Amino acid sequence: MANEKFYIVAADALPEVFLRVAEARRMLQVGEADTVGEAACKAGISRSAFYKYKDAVQPFQNMKAGRIITFYTLLKDTPGVLSNILSIFANSGANILTINQTIPTNGCAGVTVTAETSEMHESLEEMMTEITAAEGVLKFEILAA
Repeated sequence: MANEKFYIVAADALPEVFLRVAEARRMLQVGEADTVGEAACKAGISRSAFYKYKDAVQPFQNMKAGRIITFYTLLKDTPGVLSNILSIFANSGANILTINQTIPTNGCAGVTVTAETSEMHESLEEMMTEITAAEGVLKFEILAA
C-alpha cells in the first residue's frame, strides 16, 4: 500500500494476540511447528487470528533486516569511545557505510553512523543494547531507516 504507515511500539504495550502471532511465526520459521494450525495452537491463538495479523506483526529486527539504518549517538569526548562503538558494529556483522562526527563541545560529540544490516549475525536489538551499555555512550538511537 502506498499510504501504509509503520510504528515502533514496545512489546509490553501490544495486545497479547500480536505477541502470540509473532511467536507462532517464529515457531514456523525455526521448525518448532510444521503447520500454521500447530503453531497457532502452541502460541494459544486461533488460526484465524494468525492469518488476520501474520503480515502485520513482525519483531523489530526482522523488519530492519537487509536495510540501511542511520544511528545517532552522543559520545563522551574520551579516547577510544568511538573506536569501541565501531568495533561493536563490526562484530555484529553490520557494514558501516558512513560516519559523521561533530566537533566535540562540552566534553561530548554527536556521531551519526549509517550501516547496512542485512549481514548481521546478531539481532539489531542485541547490538543496540551493547552499544547503549558501552562506556562513554550517553545516547544511542535510530535516526532513520
